[in-house]
Amino acid sequence: MNIAILLLNKGRGSGEVAREHARHLLKLGHKVYFMHPNIGDGIEGAVNIDIKLHTNITPVHEYLPSAGDTQHQVARMSHEEMMLYLPDYESALETIINDVDVIIGHHANLSAVAVHNVAKKYNKPYVIFAHGTGIEPRHHGFWDDKNWEMIKTALIEANGVLVTTDYVRDELIKPLIDIPNSKFLVLPCGVDLVDFRPDNTEGIREKYDLKGEYVICPGALMASKGPQNVVKASVEYSDIAQTIFIGAGELQEELENELGDRGKFLGFVSSEDKAKLINEATLLVAAPEKKEHFGIIYAEALAGGTPCVAYEGGGVASIVTPTEGVLTERSPKALGEKIRFLLQNWGQRKQMGISGRDRAEKRYDYHQLVKELVEWLEKVM
Repeated sequence: MNIAILLLNKGRGSGEVAREHARHLLKLGHKVYFMHPNIGDGIEGAVNIDIKLHTNITPVHEYLPSAGDTQHQVARMSHEEMMLYLPDYESALETIINDVDVIIGHHANLSAVAVHNVAKKYNKPYVIFAHGTGIEPRHHGFWDDKNWEMIKTALIEANGVLVTTDYVRDELIKPLIDIPNSKFLVLPCGVDLVDFRPDNTEGIREKYDLKGEYVICPGALMASKGPQNVVKASVEYSDIAQTIFIGAGELQEELENELGDRGKFLGFVSSEDKAKLINEATLLVAAPEKKEHFGIIYAEALAGGTPCVAYEGGGVASIVTPTEGVLTERSPKALGEKIRFLLQNWGQRKQMGISGRDRAEKRYDYHQLVKELVEWLEKVM
């Protein structure tokens, strides 16, 4: 098949999912057109299409820390502003549409509308990968009504809708848009099973001067990601293990002061170091303020043989079952108490680590997931 994959922007979590899909589609012998603004080198082996925007302001789902004035959240755009962006995406897609068998549009936002418009014009099948960040703002009163109606139409008229978890389908999309279950494919995010594996830890303790057991908390240091909850939770177990934070953001200085000698912040680290740090950790911990739609860090932990302790809610329970970790009520004290319990139970942690790796190999192997995607695309076409 000739498959076009169109993203709103380069992206982080969802962008990496799209890039992995593209790489594995290429391995399976398909032709891939990969498209987003500022594409740079893109994906090796794909036909990379740079979407030229009419402005230097990039449309985004959520502001990055310290984004400045170069980004604008699509869910807060007026109808007039969104309409100015549509031709940018549509004209790029039209340059290759005649050679395309099916389009995968990422996110239920203006990129979905652009895909819908071009697909209908040229009578091409399309699917929308509806990540939660596109839908969730509508539950909180965002999206101009005219924009939302266009997004709804794009999803309703799509040949199929991809989601990463039942939670995104049942709790975010279906209460707002009447789409039958038969149109959905629930396809988890995959994980790099080579980088994330229990024995890939060489040199990481020495590099970051890590001694003894440690709990790791990856993610941007912004309130929605909940590092402040983990800092509070660390009071319950700091006599047993330190807490290591990887990532940076606006809360770093404040949290460093609050954490004190109970752990440390490593800032941004390379992808290679991130994998090794997670693989070597005693536990991975997360406590986001908002409910996770999927949560790739949990799948990475499972692949690394690292048990998880995290807030319950959202799609996390689809990854972390009681055999791979513990989900707690959404309270720093409860989180800290469960972390302490697992830190004191080596045997249970060992079994969770073994179970986690096994689950990752069976459920989050990207190559197998993309084979499933291809089978589904062939059906919906």
